[in-house]
Amino acid sequence: MPILHLHLAEGQHSDAAIGELVLAASRLYAEVLQSPIERVRVFAQLYRPQHVAVGGRLVSQGQAGAPFFEFLVLEGRPEVQCQDLLTRFTDLIVATLGVDRSGVRGVCKPVPPALWAIAGQPASAVRAAEIQSRAP
Repeated sequence: MPILHLHLAEGQHSDAAIGELVLAASRLYAEVLQSPIERVRVFAQLYRPQHVAVGGRLVSQGQAGAPFFEFLVLEGRPEVQCQDLLTRFTDLIVATLGVDRSGVRGVCKPVPPALWAIAGQPASAVRAAEIQSRAP
């Protein structure tokens, strides 16, 4: 289930830096949630600078871009994990992209397991089957 979307203005960061960010974010997500990295998905969505406004000014007119991120977790995750991810994703974005921390925004979106699909099946059913298969 771990899915992270990074929203960035084009032309603000190199492809190499964005690639480094998505890979490091993948590892971080897996670590914090203690999830297999194979389940993690990270997407960097780039927006044309003339389509991004920060503080009422267009990035295309010289305003610095301000990264935004959002990530999904299944409901029931401890709040401390979500808060840890909010902090550590922010830290990672600042360190990797060299942006001003005060401009970074993020949100955690909990999703009910019955409303999340894994291979077309509700996560609640898939996870219950996984747990049952591990029982002695």
